[in-house]
Amino acid sequence: MWRDHLTEIIVFSVLFLLVSAMGFVAARWRAPKDMAHLDEWGLGGRSFGGWITWFLVGGDLYTAYTFVAVPALMFGAGAAGFFAVPYTIVIYPLVFLVLCRLWSVSHRHGFVTPADFVRRRFDSPVLALLIAITGIVATMPYIALQLVGIEAVLKTMGVTGDNAVARHLPIIIAFAILAAYTYQSGLRAPALIAFVKDSLIYVVILVAVIYLPYKLGGWGSIFDAADAKFAASPNPNDGILLNADNQLQYVTLAFGSALALFLYPHSITGVLASRSRDVIKRNMSALPAYSLLLGLIALLGFMAIAAGVKPLPGAKEGTLDSNTVVPVLFDQQFPDWFAGVAYAAIGIGALVPAAIMSIAAANLFTRNIYKEYLRRDASPAQEATVSKVTSLVVKVGAVACIVFLDPQFSIDLQLIGGVIILQTLPAVALGLYTRWFHRGALIAGWAAGMGLGMWMLYQIPNPASKRAHFGGSAFPLSDFGFDTKKTIYVGIVAVLVNLVVAALVTLALRAAKVAEGTDGTTPDDYFADEGDPRITPAPSRTTTPSPEPIA
Repeated sequence: MWRDHLTEIIVFSVLFLLVSAMGFVAARWRAPKDMAHLDEWGLGGRSFGGWITWFLVGGDLYTAYTFVAVPALMFGAGAAGFFAVPYTIVIYPLVFLVLCRLWSVSHRHGFVTPADFVRRRFDSPVLALLIAITGIVATMPYIALQLVGIEAVLKTMGVTGDNAVARHLPIIIAFAILAAYTYQSGLRAPALIAFVKDSLIYVVILVAVIYLPYKLGGWGSIFDAADAKFAASPNPNDGILLNADNQLQYVTLAFGSALALFLYPHSITGVLASRSRDVIKRNMSALPAYSLLLGLIALLGFMAIAAGVKPLPGAKEGTLDSNTVVPVLFDQQFPDWFAGVAYAAIGIGALVPAAIMSIAAANLFTRNIYKEYLRRDASPAQEATVSKVTSLVVKVGAVACIVFLDPQFSIDLQLIGGVIILQTLPAVALGLYTRWFHRGALIAGWAAGMGLGMWMLYQIPNPASKRAHFGGSAFPLSDFGFDTKKTIYVGIVAVLVNLVVAALVTLALRAAKVAEGTDGTTPDDYFADEGDPRITPAPSRTTTPSPEPIA
């Protein structure tokens, strides 16, 4: 009953309302003369410095769903859930220089989305359209998953209803508030709120990893409890260590997830909002601090085992909601007021990425569908208006996914999203370094990778939800004819086929002398920096922001 959690609800509500007020105030923070421009509404004026970018990108990548899902996976499967830690470490050296090139060419030409870059680089509106649609489709379930984190907290506090609408009413209200201040303030809202969100998460996790091991008998007792639980598991792949059968899946999932992370439109939006290449370099060096935090978050799953936590019942009769593991742990082990703070950290942790994701998806629709195909002469003000309305539609769609779909299916959809977004790697990431691939070949590679990826995903069942198809992203190699129990991440196989097809078709099209289009960029575009006179300026500001401390 919610009355048993009254203190938690009050603390959660106060902090939630506080950041909502900050979201509305953000419209006046670093205010421009005219908000009716995508550079301002959708990219914060392209002026964020070191600290703002660090909090914004960190708040975007390390979400509320991460807070509940990674420990839940550790709770249920053990070491396999730790894949999220290495992939958020290896990604930053990989993208250190790639993102600098994307920032430079985007600022020089005024690109707002990765599809804008692909359109100019390969002179192909069709390829740009595919990149835009891929980004939107991959982002939608990601937004829905942020609601899963909020729902787990509300369920733990006893805020539930007797039917689907009543049960989800608090989430609908929360996203209505989110939609209102995002519509008004654009990217400035999540940028400002990210300071509060990340500060709360750091405080909660640092307290948890010091206080909980002390209360539970030390780290030795925690790992012993986890080892005992997995020793009794019927699944031989469960355990505090990997075994021979799940190592390939672990490695390919970690590496594939790393490659996909900065292909998501919302990740790129945070990068393009920064004011210089130097800000990006400093942030790629400093963001691994969040990976340290993620490692500590993951260990909450083992702490929950040692504390004897039982997940709350799931939406379907006879099932358990593993995403409630961390909220229940906090509810049982912390005073009510601090549990409320922890719940607020998770809830606010959903608002920042959901806002950025909806803005990124809206920018893709506006620039690469609406302006390209529906209204080529759209003014900057019209673009901003369309993007604002589209961001509302995206949020409504995300809420509908949670209300009408099984939450487990939403989680599986996000895994599918990772496979989908990986198919943009040749055009976006490799396109920043080379134009060797023919534009027609990139389309063929995208189609081959997407087709194979969807076929593989279709073959994977989910025994827990008794669903025969689209039940995850671990494909058994035995289905390819190998005599082994090992599985492999679908995204890696699909993107490799994408690259091979793109290379072969490029050779064929060149031999046939098919036109390749004109490259609208020049080599020095990829090295432009702040102050370059050729950079497309953002709308003028009322004030010039003062320099910020380095992140």
